[in-house]
Amino acid sequence: MVKISVIGLGYVGTSNAILLAQHHDVIAYDISAERVEKLNAKVTPIDDPYAADYLKTKSLKLRATTDSNLAYSKSDFTIIATPTNYDPKTNFFDTSSVEAAIKTSLELNHGGTIVIKSTVPVGFTENMRRNMGSDNIIFSPEFLREGRALYDNLHPSRIVVGDRTFKAKQFAEILKEGAISKTVDTLLTGSNEAEAIKLFANTYLAMRVAFFNELDTYSASRMLDTREIIHGVSLDPRIGTHYNNPSFGYGGYCLPKDTKQLLANYDKVPQNLIHAIVASNTTRKDFIAQEILARNPRTVGVYRLAMKAGSDNFRDSSMQGVMKRLRAKGIDVLVYEPLIEEEEFFRAPVMRDIELFKAKSDLIIANRFHEDLSDVKNKVYTRDVFGQD
Repeated sequence: MVKISVIGLGYVGTSNAILLAQHHDVIAYDISAERVEKLNAKVTPIDDPYAADYLKTKSLKLRATTDSNLAYSKSDFTIIATPTNYDPKTNFFDTSSVEAAIKTSLELNHGGTIVIKSTVPVGFTENMRRNMGSDNIIFSPEFLREGRALYDNLHPSRIVVGDRTFKAKQFAEILKEGAISKTVDTLLTGSNEAEAIKLFANTYLAMRVAFFNELDTYSASRMLDTREIIHGVSLDPRIGTHYNNPSFGYGGYCLPKDTKQLLANYDKVPQNLIHAIVASNTTRKDFIAQEILARNPRTVGVYRLAMKAGSDNFRDSSMQGVMKRLRAKGIDVLVYEPLIEEEEFFRAPVMRDIELFKAKSDLIIANRFHEDLSDVKNKVYTRDVFGQD
């Protein structure tokens, strides 16, 4: 058994803490007292049914704290899972929270190994080793879906650790030990290569979303049946029938910021495709907004801001981009989003009564159709053709 610290209780930190606490002593740290209290009460601080079940039913060696001294000291591994938002001013990830966590770990725990789980630019870990004067800093990307983060840790598609030392191998084995699936491909790579794997993987997923969205844009513009075209294209086994449902654009924690970061990393490197993937998402939201405006609505009801079903996150959701475009054109907007406690969102009233919301909206836009709207289907605008994420 080893002692593990997890810094940050978002999707990545919480799911990793639960996974590893099955066999090891885990202490989780967050600046949010609410998240810490929830975890200590065996309540998940994230929207994740597997996490909720494991906290209630499994015997976990897990506790949480807001005390940094208690969290960082004497750990064999310190996992950093703090947010790295994309900063449009610097055209780069804001890695300040990761850097601060690394610095604190090195000050309070000289012998432990630091494992970065936060998504970072290519070259970040190498720079941290050099700037902090320590080789005990490793990058290990995560490949988790919101709402299914613990499930994806229990059944990992692969385990990647950006180092080839004994500690890197040990960490990979610890991750595999907690998983239900034991036949997992494990890659030990250079730190730069591991960072690139994360960014290129998410950019490929964004490209796939963008491709089928542009297919849908073409179909809608030419009065063609999107569903038939996608079905025929996807039956090619090289393409497949997954991740092909049109939407208002890709959004959420990862894809918008990771594609922009990868594009920034392409500085002075020839490319066309990566730029097109980033630009395509803006073009798609412009098209969706124009399609809605062409229907001359008086009041548009926004059904859910959350990125997808089972998610409690609406950061950088495509619906927000569409909503802001409509507001800029002077359209009255109402929002139905149970996750929002405030009375307004982006100067639009937030409604909690679904029936009143439907009655007051003469057009309802939904990134994903839901049975809540089945009785007003005639006034719903969506590009959801398969009824799934």
